Amino acid sequence: MTGALLFDCDGVLAETERDGHLVAFNSLFGEVGLDLRWSAQEYAGLLRIAGGKERLLSLFADEAWVSRHGLPGDRRGQERLVALWHRRKTEIFLELVGSGALPARPGVARLAVEAREAGWDVAVASTAATASVRAIAHHVFPPALAEVVRVFAGDVVPAKKPAPDIYTHALAELGHSPARACIIEDSRQGLRAAHAARGAVIVTPSEFNLGDDFPEAALVVDCLGDEARPLRVLASRLARPPGSMVTVETCETVMAVDRGTKQ
Repeated sequence: MTGALLFDCDGVLAETERDGHLVAFNSLFGEVGLDLRWSAQEYAGLLRIAGGKERLLSLFADEAWVSRHGLPGDRRGQERLVALWHRRKTEIFLELVGSGALPARPGVARLAVEAREAGWDVAVASTAATASVRAIAHHVFPPALAEVVRVFAGDVVPAKKPAPDIYTHALAELGHSPARACIIEDSRQGLRAAHAARGAVIVTPSEFNLGDDFPEAALVVDCLGDEARPLRVLASRLARPPGSMVTVETCETVMAVDRGTKQ
């Protein structure tokens, strides 16, 4: 029986946050003359705000900082400025992706190819900027697969994680029931979004989410695993956890466990 394999992007396909998005944000701040540089610790906290534009908008909560930099005080003006900032930040990020600075996480390409060969639909669903998500997908997946992987990203839905909208939208477009969806996530917010969309979830925590709890997940692994880098099981409700790598069979097992939990 076929299904849908949905990957989140940032932190799932590649460790993009510390060496990609954070670098791009700080480069942007320097270019536009802001006396601001986010540390890794500060950025880890900001990741609880879903969306790059939303993180930039959070800066305007400090009215004294806004006034000192001569920035707009009205919300509409702030949103226009943030849209320009975010566009430039995305350009910087794309340059980093093109440089090869953000390697794929272990097992991602292998599992995607296996699922596709088994007749599954494979997609990436993220509310990050569409250009960034497409660039990462083409960087991570083999060329033939990258051409057919569906990408659902950007502002295609109004509400960001932990709202389920991006996954609900992707499944509707793919024509799959949530009962036949396996979603790969890396964060607590992503897990909540995927479960709210009633999909089954495998969590592979990224470096900024290693300390999070994932009690709703049937399976938590440190990576999806491949021959060179076997996975390590962090938590499991499966009768028989996977061996060295997550496979399509693993996805089927997780979907069965999640269906039982949701009944």
